[in-house]
Amino acid sequence: MGSSMNEELKASSSTWECVSLSEIKDKLAEFAEVRGWTQYHSPRNLLLALVGEVGELSEIFQWRGEVAKGLPDWSSDDKEHLEEELSDVLLYLVRLADVCGLDLGQAALAKITKNAMKYPVSAS
Repeated sequence: MGSSMNEELKASSSTWECVSLSEIKDKLAEFAEVRGWTQYHSPRNLLLALVGEVGELSEIFQWRGEVAKGLPDWSSDDKEHLEEELSDVLLYLVRLADVCGLDLGQAALAKITKNAMKYPVSAS
């Protein structure tokens, strides 16, 4: 699920707001199917791959200290590297949810609602 998949997704939409989790899920399922990779996409294998990608993402920040919002001091190459690693994490997360038969978008919305009840505005 490397950079070629990222480029395919970027080519299909010009802004991230236009991309749905459903579209990503469908593209990932097709991507795996045509390559014969579905046999390897067990929940365990996808989780381990996700953890590996989170490690790669962490390495980007490991020795930088605090980072300003918007990454004003980062080079375009550094930002592109971050985009790629964030994308890899997202892709494995979406694929894992799909293989587990979960609706990640609905689960995320439900979690936001739970968090709103757990942490009401008046308690902030």
